[in-house]
Amino acid sequence: MSQRHRIAFAGLRHPHIFALHSRAQAHPECEVVAACEEDTVLREKLSTEHDIRLTHSNFMEMLEESNASIVAVGDIYARRGELAIAALRAGKHVILDKPICTRLEELEEIRALAADRQLAVGCQLDFVENGGIRCLKSVIEGGEIGRLCTLAISAQHPLRLESRAGWYFEPGQHGGTINDIGVHVFDLVPWLSGQPWKQILLAREWNAKAATFPHFKDCAQFNAITTDGLSCYADVSYLAPDTLGYELPQYWRVTAHGTKGLAEMSYGISGVQIATDRDAAVRKIFVSENTSSCYLQDFLDEISGHPSQVGLTTMRVLSASRWALEAQVIASRKS
Repeated sequence: MSQRHRIAFAGLRHPHIFALHSRAQAHPECEVVAACEEDTVLREKLSTEHDIRLTHSNFMEMLEESNASIVAVGDIYARRGELAIAALRAGKHVILDKPICTRLEELEEIRALAADRQLAVGCQLDFVENGGIRCLKSVIEGGEIGRLCTLAISAQHPLRLESRAGWYFEPGQHGGTINDIGVHVFDLVPWLSGQPWKQILLAREWNAKAATFPHFKDCAQFNAITTDGLSCYADVSYLAPDTLGYELPQYWRVTAHGTKGLAEMSYGISGVQIATDRDAAVRKIFVSENTSSCYLQDFLDEISGHPSQVGLTTMRVLSASRWALEAQVIASRKS
C-alpha cells in the first residue's frame, strides 16, 4: 500500500510555490492539509486570484495543528531557513522553493537536523527536468563531442521591477542573485557532467539596472571548476529585456565544448545543436517534450525509503545550496 503524505504550505510569497501546490494536489499519494500566509495583504489577494485554501495566519500554529508529515516552504528567501529548521525540529520532512536559505549557518543546521532525524529535504530545482538539457546530457555521455572541457551558461532573467514582488528589493530579504539563480547551475553541472565541484575561482555581483535600489545586486557572474578540471562560467544576471526576457535564447542557454566539438541547448527551444570536428554544417537533434520525472516524486521516493540513484536527493539539494552560498559569500566580499 502506498504511503499517504500530508502536506502543509508555509508562505506563498513567490509564484514558484504555486507550481508545487498544483503538483501536490494532483499527486495520488499527497493531500494538501493546510496553508499558511502571514502577510495580511497577500492573504486577501490569494483568496481571489489562486485556488488555494488558506487555513492559518500563523506558521507555528499551523505546524502544531495540521498533523502534516511534510512542510512546503515558499516564503521570502530570508525566512525560508528558519521555517525549514522549525519544521525539521518538529519532525517534518521539508520541501522548498529555491533558494532553501540565505546563510551558511542555516544550511548547516538544516543538514544536521535532516541527518540526525532521518528527514528528507527537497527543493524545486527543476531545470534538469527540461527535455533539452536531458538531451544535451545524452550527447555528452555518448562522447560525440569528446571529453567535456568547458560549460558556458547564460541564465539572463528579466528584472521586471514594476511587477516583481517588493520584498526582493528590501534590504536583507533577498539574499543575493547567485544564491537565487546560480543555485540551479551548482546543481546542474555535476548532474550534467558527472563531476563534483572542486573550487570557485571567481564570483562577482554588482548593481546596474535596478539603480533605484543600489543595495540590490542584479548582475552576477561566477567561474568554478570540477574535480576533473571542467571549467564552468555562468552569467545569472537580471539584465534580460522585461517583455521578451523569458523567450530569448539567452534565458538558460548551455553551451558545452569538448575535445571533438560543441553542443548547445536553450530553454524553450526544441532540440540540441551539435557541431563536431568532422561536421560541415551544424546538426540539430530534436526532443519532443520534458521528462516525466520531477523533484516532487524524487522527494517522495526518498521519504518512502526508495531514493532514485539519479534523482534529486537531500544530499544533492544540500550540496548545490552549499556551493551557491559559498559563491554568494565570495561575491558579497568583493562587491
